Parts: sequence; C-alpha cells; structure tokens
Amino acid sequence: MELLHDSYFVVAIAFFCFIGVLLWLKVPARVAEMLDKRIAAIRQELDDARRLREEAQALLASFERKQKDVEGQVADIKAHARLEAEEAARVAQEQIRESVARRIKAAEEQIQAAEKAAIREVRERAAAIAVAAAADVLSGAMTDEQRARMTDESIAKVGGLLH
Repeated sequence: MELLHDSYFVVAIAFFCFIGVLLWLKVPARVAEMLDKRIAAIRQELDDARRLREEAQALLASFERKQKDVEGQVADIKAHARLEAEEAARVAQEQIRESVARRIKAAEEQIQAAEKAAIREVRERAAAIAVAAAADVLSGAMTDEQRARMTDESIAKVGGLLH
C-alpha cells in the first residue's frame, strides 16, 4: 500500500480512471463527430464561397461585356449625332444661301422697278414739257382752222393706235 502514498502513482491511477470514464461515455466519438460536423460545415462554406466567387466573376464579365457594348453604342450614337448635326448645318447653310439669293433678287427687282419708274417719270415730264412747249409755239403760230384740223388728225391717229 505504499504505492498509494506516492503522489505520482495516485495521479497516474486518477488519470487512467478519467480516461476510462471518457472512453466509457464515448467522449472521443462525440468529439470526433463534432469535429466532423464542423469540418463538413467549413467545407460547405468554402464551396459556397467558391460558387459565389465564380458567380461574381461571371457577373463581372457580363457587366464588362455590357459596358463594352454600351461604349460601342455610345460611339455609334455620337457618330450618328455628328452626321445629323453636319447635315443640319449643311441644310441650314443652304437655306441661308437661298434666302440671301432671294433677297438679293428681290432687291434687284425693286431697283429695276425703281429705275423703270424713274425713266417713265422722266419721259412723262419730258413729254409734258415738250407738249407744253409745242402748245406755246403752236398756239401763237397757228390759226383756229389749223388747230381744228390737227386736233381731228390727232384723234384719228390715237383712235387707230387704240384699235
């Protein structure tokens, strides 16, 4: 019994009893089961993370493709808008040219009409002055009989011209 007084021996026996109780209660199996469940949960989380990463990469690639497509569409829209703007500028410039040409033509026509009116007015005044001068000259040099004869001839001449 001297062994019971040895503290190392007592600790060794207590340790083996403790291990026996743990084995009898199936603690190692429970610990292994818990560790296996934890390993399975970690594997599932890793698989989910891998799957999410692949989905994120696919989504990123999709967005990058869409961005390239949109950039291409933007370039097409810009080119189309530039062409439309150039066409609109060309049409506006042509319309301005036509408008200026019409205004110049209208101004030239007004100038020609004014020239014709001025020439007609000068001729009418010259004719009126000539008639007045002729009337003065003739009134003094003609007799009543000559005036009557000239008036009849003038009426006949004007009548012939009008018919």
